[in-house]
Amino acid sequence: MTHDYFGGSVAERYDETSAAMFAAEVVDPVVDVLTELAGSGRALEFAIGTGRIALPLAARGVDVAGIELSPDMVAQLRAKDGGAELKVALGSFADTRVDGQFSLVYLVFNTIGNLTSQALQVACFRNAAAHLAPGGTFVIEVGIPDLRLLPPGQTGVVFAMDDNHWGLDEYDVANQGLISHHFERVDGVLQRNSLPFRYAFPAEFDLMAQLAGLTLQDRWSDWDRTEFTSESSKHVSVWVK
Repeated sequence: MTHDYFGGSVAERYDETSAAMFAAEVVDPVVDVLTELAGSGRALEFAIGTGRIALPLAARGVDVAGIELSPDMVAQLRAKDGGAELKVALGSFADTRVDGQFSLVYLVFNTIGNLTSQALQVACFRNAAAHLAPGGTFVIEVGIPDLRLLPPGQTGVVFAMDDNHWGLDEYDVANQGLISHHFERVDGVLQRNSLPFRYAFPAEFDLMAQLAGLTLQDRWSDWDRTEFTSESSKHVSVWVK
């Protein structure tokens, strides 16, 4: 079972702390690609959260459903225009099922890493495949581990540093583990929030897809479909059933 790290104040402040990810220039390219992949079929978002992608996708006319572990994140979604209309199943996207078939299942913003074991990530791919109609696609967006930034003996990489927020990624290379530590000043009080992840490289995700009966169709550096290279900081990968 996956622990809920997004309850309480984290859910209440999620849109604020992730404000840059809600900007139109970030969201629109994602929704453009997903709308095309969904076609006339249904879309299922793993970890639907507060609806950053699901709501604008539904506004394009796509029938969107979701799976979400955190009831508090769903409550934030329900409070938004159109949020009450979306069908959302509570549970882990590794094994929670939603009725019916979908032409698109998608998982964005590094969330595959919230499943902190290889077995759970493999289960996620199998769960996606189980929801897909033949010819349907599974899409993930996830960062490439910054292991080249780690000199010998160092385990941490600073990824954010300003007056109100310090971010530090702590790597456990032997176990493909990563803990993102966030130190934030909230109403004058310093708060710490630490989230564990499991990182993997594209080749391992391709093997997970193969085990689930999925085949790689596309891989880009970003939602604008730029070429994926050795210098890419993330990948958007599309597998087809």
